[in-house]
Amino acid sequence: MTTVDAIIVGVVQGLAEFLPISSSGHIVLTQFLLGIKEQGGPAPDNIAFEVMLHMGTLVSVLIFFRGRLFALTRSLFTKDMRQERGMILWLAIASVPAVIAYLLFKEHFEAAYNNPVLVSALLILTGIVLFIPSWLKKLKNCDKEIGFTTALVMGCAQAFAILPGISRSGSTIVGGLARGGKPEKVAEFSFLMSLPAIGGGFLFSVKDIMEKSQGSVNEALGECLQTSYLVGAAAAAVVGLLAIYLVMGAVKRGKLTYFSYYCFLAGISGIVYFSLAS
Repeated sequence: MTTVDAIIVGVVQGLAEFLPISSSGHIVLTQFLLGIKEQGGPAPDNIAFEVMLHMGTLVSVLIFFRGRLFALTRSLFTKDMRQERGMILWLAIASVPAVIAYLLFKEHFEAAYNNPVLVSALLILTGIVLFIPSWLKKLKNCDKEIGFTTALVMGCAQAFAILPGISRSGSTIVGGLARGGKPEKVAEFSFLMSLPAIGGGFLFSVKDIMEKSQGSVNEALGECLQTSYLVGAAAAAVVGLLAIYLVMGAVKRGKLTYFSYYCFLAGISGIVYFSLAS
């Protein structure tokens, strides 16, 4: 993979990881367009690059929510921070459905990554999901705090978003809004949910790299710390931080439907292009 390719994929990762347009779907389609993957061909062995991209987007969340994360950490050692400790519990509950879904349906999820037409169709589905808040009039009075049911609903939405083309941030935010959650609280919770999700993907990828390198830490590090991979991770981190600011503003203003039009366009274009190219 060239440095230019790594930057392009890193920018796409940073934007799509947090914008409600599906990072996994865009990464898959970008790799097909750049020739990194081929339809019907074997999956490329670029696990190390995926690890570095996860690191880049993880840094974005840590920087943006550094104050909130510090408060959550401090609550573990302070008696009078009951609300923050509750938030940690809700985050743990929200992470469970995705873990169960991945363990049960891992092969099916992975198979979808080699089908660009399916991924494009799922992007259209994401566009439809983003319209749901505007259809539910009760969302005009969103004032609920995050609780058990909202956390579980958002967790199930995150599990569904393991499919490439389904937006993790979009589906979880819509799930929280459908439960009547405060837009800014729902958006914050969605992004905080991404930490265990991204961290889990990171650990699974590291495990695969260690197996490939037969337990050699130096070999694994050498594969991850290639110049092009580092540049791609840096691009993902910078662009990802900008994307978080953009989404937080869009959710507060109730403008998620703007992203749905893009998903429709990208999905339809992908179906047409990859159907003709196959």
